[in-house]
Amino acid sequence: MSYRPEEIEALVRQVINRVMGEAKTHPLAHASGKRPLLTADHIQQHPPNSTYPVPPNALITPLARQVALERHIRLEEGDASQPAPTTGKPAIAIGADHGGYSLKEALKKMLATTHPDHEVVDCGTHSTDSVDYPDFAYAVAQLVATGRAWCGIVIDGAGIGSCMAANKVPGVRAAMCYDQATAVNSREHNNANVLTLGAGLIGPNLAQQIVQTWLATDFGGDRHARRVDKIMAIEKRFTK
Repeated sequence: MSYRPEEIEALVRQVINRVMGEAKTHPLAHASGKRPLLTADHIQQHPPNSTYPVPPNALITPLARQVALERHIRLEEGDASQPAPTTGKPAIAIGADHGGYSLKEALKKMLATTHPDHEVVDCGTHSTDSVDYPDFAYAVAQLVATGRAWCGIVIDGAGIGSCMAANKVPGVRAAMCYDQATAVNSREHNNANVLTLGAGLIGPNLAQQIVQTWLATDFGGDRHARRVDKIMAIEKRFTK
């Protein structure tokens, strides 16, 4: 006898709820009113040797905990005040100021084609009217830091200011990339989870190549994990 995925999820929820007890619905719960369910599939899609911010009150399956242990992923409770993706797919957050608006729109179209298994969350801006880039870098960075997005992309004129702003959010490792080599390095060596681009420095074709390369590159782990841990340790000295 075979079960559909939604039937399996319902059974898992029943078992976990019997063990852990039902709780009040929180802002990140599904539209049906259920508590968020973190499964092994979610953990498998997350980069190894990293932190997975878990929404408060989420149900975590035993297999998800085991996979996290095997992949050296630390489960950490996130912030329920942040907006959540709406489809249940892994999310890519994207934002831009007025200088990056056109490139943001082009990248959104590309991602819809190349990454249909992900939800693209647009954090703005939504026109070419003048705005301040830190606002949108912060919006993207918060989604990544709280686990509502797997990664983020921010575009402004040069990519530098947005990188600085995003890196002020604890848990974010933003990297400004200007070619495919820096895209690979930022992911493989530094486990970057936010990519910033300068629309005034690179054209749309190169930007698309950078994004594709960045998303396709896995963190190398091993000696790089030790070094990234030291980066995060520095951050913790100032966030206690």
